[in-house]
Amino acid sequence: MSDHIRNTCPMLASPRCGAKTRSAGACRSPAVNGRQRCRMHGGAPGSDAPTANQNARKHGLFTRDAIAQRRQIQALLGEAQKLLEEMK
Repeated sequence: MSDHIRNTCPMLASPRCGAKTRSAGACRSPAVNGRQRCRMHGGAPGSDAPTANQNARKHGLFTRDAIAQRRQIQALLGEAQKLLEEMK
């Protein structure tokens, strides 16, 4: 073993990542310079979301048309269920 003393004070004094972990605790990694997050939680270069949030429009499951169509289907199924109950 070496008897070299490491100077870790600047590293320990650096700002910490503001992300929450799955266990609801705070991330303890140091934040990337000029950012609020560490390299694993979005502080790395190029890790930002694309402009115009293209990821949100990938499948169209939550568009107005799709929601309206699902509501119509549910209403139709409800009417069919009532009709079947009346026929019993």
